[in-house]
Amino acid sequence: MPSGPGGYWLCKPCDGVMSVAGLADRMITEFDRALRTVAAPPRVPFGAPLQSVAPELTEKERAHSAALMRVNHVGEVCAQALYRAQAAMTTNPDLVRRFEAAAAEETEHLGWTSERVAQLRSHTSLLNPLWYAGAYVLGVAAARAGDALSLGFVVETERQVEQHLQGHLDALPAADQVSRALVARMRDDEARHGREAKAAGAATLPAPVRFAMRLAAKVMTTTAYWI
Repeated sequence: MPSGPGGYWLCKPCDGVMSVAGLADRMITEFDRALRTVAAPPRVPFGAPLQSVAPELTEKERAHSAALMRVNHVGEVCAQALYRAQAAMTTNPDLVRRFEAAAAEETEHLGWTSERVAQLRSHTSLLNPLWYAGAYVLGVAAARAGDALSLGFVVETERQVEQHLQGHLDALPAADQVSRALVARMRDDEARHGREAKAAGAATLPAPVRFAMRLAAKVMTTTAYWI
């Protein structure tokens, strides 16, 4: 990044000027958010359903539910990275507010899935730092493509996530009403995020990009089920 007069740095993504101190502050803030996401997800109350650990599950059902909820937790880790990156890279104040509000709501999902995985006596993905870093890079690339395509990336991401969560509702054990309640709520929230992004002026992503997103999601979800 080239240096400007007076110790300032030219910031191409925002077509403006950012001081060295300002850039350092942003980097520290983003690193802190990443660390909090992958290492210390918040405990956000969901309500009565999350207070039960569903002891009626068999060991096989418990392990399967835990693996599916671990995958969902990875999805929320990636959502944090995507929205934070897009908020950091856009110069549109309205979009900054939208992305930050969406990230705040996804923080609830992050807490719910983390707590549910723990209740099911399992662990979150050991590759969470990798998932976060990869998603953050994608978020930066989407933001640099322009506001319309950045919003289009949100629409396509949320569409795929909604389908993925519906698949988990079909796959979760019928007895695991706790996880099913969480996933249903998350599915509805993701669908709303997609509708809001579309209404804000999202452009349709090219077919090869949508295909690549599906392929990357498949690799992530398959890996996170086990690791």
